[in-house]
Amino acid sequence: PETADFKQVMSGLVENLNSEINAPDNLLKDVMSGNQNVDIHDVMTAMAKSEISVNVATQITGKVINAYDRIMQISV
Repeated sequence: PETADFKQVMSGLVENLNSEINAPDNLLKDVMSGNQNVDIHDVMTAMAKSEISVNVATQITGKVINAYDRIMQISV
């Protein structure tokens, strides 16, 4: 089976993060325009998910940078 390379995995994660970050804004616009299918609880849930996604992305970025630094310190 074909596996995704690092670039594809990271770009997919960034796209998912972008959609998670934009979700609360879109829901808030729906609430403000009077859409009855969306309530403020949905907005608050989306905001919490967005915050968690940003925290996870920050942690992953730090781990990748640490791994890169360790690889660069290896003497050949």
